[in-house]
Amino acid sequence: MKISGLKTIDFYIIKKFLGTFFYAIALIISIAMVFDISENLDEFISKDAPLNAIVFDYYMNFIPFFANLFSSLFTFIAVIYFTSKMAYNSEIIAILSSGVSYRRLMLPYMVGAFIIALFSYTLGNYIIPPSNKKRIDFRNTYIDSNRSYNERNIHRQISPGVYIYISSYNTSSDVGHRFTIEEFAEGKLKSKLQADYVKWDREEKKWVIHNYVIRDFDGYEETLTTGTEMDSTLNMSPEDYRVVKNIVETMTLPKLNEEIKDMKLRGVNTLEFEIEKHKRLSGPFSAFILTLIGASLASRKVKGGIGFHLGLGILLVFTYIMFMQISTVFALSGAVSPPLAAWIPNMIFGALAAYLYKMGSR
Repeated sequence: MKISGLKTIDFYIIKKFLGTFFYAIALIISIAMVFDISENLDEFISKDAPLNAIVFDYYMNFIPFFANLFSSLFTFIAVIYFTSKMAYNSEIIAILSSGVSYRRLMLPYMVGAFIIALFSYTLGNYIIPPSNKKRIDFRNTYIDSNRSYNERNIHRQISPGVYIYISSYNTSSDVGHRFTIEEFAEGKLKSKLQADYVKWDREEKKWVIHNYVIRDFDGYEETLTTGTEMDSTLNMSPEDYRVVKNIVETMTLPKLNEEIKDMKLRGVNTLEFEIEKHKRLSGPFSAFILTLIGASLASRKVKGGIGFHLGLGILLVFTYIMFMQISTVFALSGAVSPPLAAWIPNMIFGALAAYLYKMGSR
């Protein structure tokens, strides 16, 4: 079956593109699996992890997750490699000499990038998240089972007009430190409780507040009450504060949007979830940008051969990763919005791609 408008040379380039892409993925995943097995082998043995769970619940779900995570970068390396080989075999020169414009030469590259971007978007937003749940459940059971996680600076509304603040919550002990409850009526503060910590009583299934001070307000009058311990039936549970590491990776895009909306209503910090959402949208688009950069760089013969092109490509890959990490840090600190943070690397490299394309087309 032929796509209208594409010629034999286009299918040749697309085949080279996708073949090199999947070969690069297979090679790097094989290396990553070897390192992961060597790192976690002791945990597998000491926790008596079943072999079928290791293979099917962990590694069968590890492969697509890892492949999709770096798909745009594999795209870049693949384009650099096969285009450089074509250039040094004089295939690019022959194509251009036959009357094909540089712009027309980029068409099969963009088709290949579109296939990879669509594949990555579908996998990352709808297929991989459910499979990630098995992988993360396996890690939580056999690898990270002895670790606890803290959630910090929790601000939530637990009922109409009632707000709580917890400085930090420890999941292993179910203790929240520097606990505060504020109760409002008609926009005015009616009561405020401050305590050193609050602890969940696992047997009685209730919260116990320790070392507390309560201030009740009635107009300009204030009543002060103190105590060392008080039982409470707060409208919250430990499950609300237990951090499941990487839980955002188990959510499909519709579920992620619902979770962000729900968390905003509860006054929960949604930065991590919004960053993940916009990364999933910007990631597949980067395939087009990195493909254009790779093709523009590698389509001309330069001194140093394929080795120079690959070296330059790897340098640009690490630069791209650095920009992604820096922009994420800025987003988590609140310096930039999550959408801007996710798209900053694409904007910077998009400008570079336009410049290189212009230089290459001369």
